[in-house]
Amino acid sequence: MSSHKLAILDDYAGIAPAYFEHIPNLKVDSYADTILPRGEERISAQVARLESYDIIASMRERTPFPKELLSRLPNLKLLVTTGLRNLSIDLPAARENDIIVAGTTGKREISHPQLQDLVMPALSYDATTQQCFSLLLSLTSRIPIDNSVLRAGGPFQTGVGMTLSNKVFGCVGLGRLGTNAARTAILGFGMKVIAWSTNLTQEKADEAAERIGLPKGSIKAVGQEELLPTSDVVSVHYLLSDRSRDLIGAKELGLMKKTALLLNTSRGPIVNEEALLSVLKEGKIRGAGLDVFWTEPLPVESPWRTTNWGQDGRSDVVLSPHMGYVVEETMNKWYAEQADTVEKYVKGQELPDIMT
Repeated sequence: MSSHKLAILDDYAGIAPAYFEHIPNLKVDSYADTILPRGEERISAQVARLESYDIIASMRERTPFPKELLSRLPNLKLLVTTGLRNLSIDLPAARENDIIVAGTTGKREISHPQLQDLVMPALSYDATTQQCFSLLLSLTSRIPIDNSVLRAGGPFQTGVGMTLSNKVFGCVGLGRLGTNAARTAILGFGMKVIAWSTNLTQEKADEAAERIGLPKGSIKAVGQEELLPTSDVVSVHYLLSDRSRDLIGAKELGLMKKTALLLNTSRGPIVNEEALLSVLKEGKIRGAGLDVFWTEPLPVESPWRTTNWGQDGRSDVVLSPHMGYVVEETMNKWYAEQADTVEKYVKGQELPDIMT
């Protein structure tokens, strides 16, 4: 059996190596620091790092694989990613360079000792919705703000919170995640839910409501021009594509209530960054909760990190580092699936979940 070299990319929590150590004739290296292949200098740095590997295990879209990078990795034969959809991988370029791209479903049962004691979540719930409402509650209950003030020895109360009962929750997108968020808003907090997407009808909104056990009419389909000015919370649950990039820009943000909150747990580029920064710096909405950004990992010098949010008339902002899928159940299952695929490849067996 020939030997193989595997590069694990972007495993920030150091979870992955243990899943691959049992595979024979496999040398494993793990790189936790992300090199974004943008510009010749960074592409060359990524090539220098990866050119000796025939297998790469990647995590979501943390490291993109454009044609310019794939064409300069002649030894690469297998690229394993998480999920079955990764727009940051140039699949036609992978095919041109005889690179197999394999995904993970997150649902297949895999015999692996490290998974036996994990309790998998119910199918109708998801970590992204949990993160969405963690951000919302952080804003409305002022938890990060008050925690910082109290720990610094400041005043006991420095502001007032915001109740969610009977407020309007506006879903931008009503797919699986948007529908789960709608259910949580209705059943968990007594909110009214309206939704918009380019192809959403009331019939589709009623179907979505019935899928989660709610009666027809629980979710009202509206136009964008109604959702933005009437919602107390605008929450983005849209797939990123060329059509949805900058879906919410200066014009759309300008329609929101001054008292409203914006949440984005989908993808950063769906909301125009410069427009959102401007609105928040000028305090034109109450605040924003962001789990996703235009550049990830978020640069140290980013204005999201360096602006004194909530001060001098600026809006409140709560940030989290794209944690909407980073939960132990999901991460462990993904890496177990990746290891299963890599082991099959090393042994010359048929590979599951090949992406075309």
